[in-house]
Amino acid sequence: MGFFASSRYAVVGASADREKYGNKVLRWYVERGLAVTPVNPRADAIEGLACAASLAALGLDAAGMRATSVSVVTPPHASAAVLREAARLGIRYVWFQPGSEPPDFAQLAAELGVHVLGNGACILVEGAGLLARSKL
Repeated sequence: MGFFASSRYAVVGASADREKYGNKVLRWYVERGLAVTPVNPRADAIEGLACAASLAALGLDAAGMRATSVSVVTPPHASAAVLREAARLGIRYVWFQPGSEPPDFAQLAAELGVHVLGNGACILVEGAGLLARSKL
């Protein structure tokens, strides 16, 4: 199992501003017909999708959380808390988009038992190839 084996996705740091990466990443999922929820505590809806205020507010049971992969587009100082919340909820796959990685995120993820992508890997660049390979 991997990031794209999930049945649903969340974008933490989703933005209504179409010039920001939080919106571009959200639209990447939408354009591919993937079930995605924007996570932003200050918005009711983005790109026509209802927002959740946090990962916990997705309202999923434990199995639903395990079936969710998360893209993070938050500033690094906020991203460690996102990783901790994901781990607490049972989310197993988190992709830190470029510039969102908190310090020592790989070590923290290993301690929490969460699989992470990061270090500059961008869903807008690498996502299509990874998604296609996941369907083989």
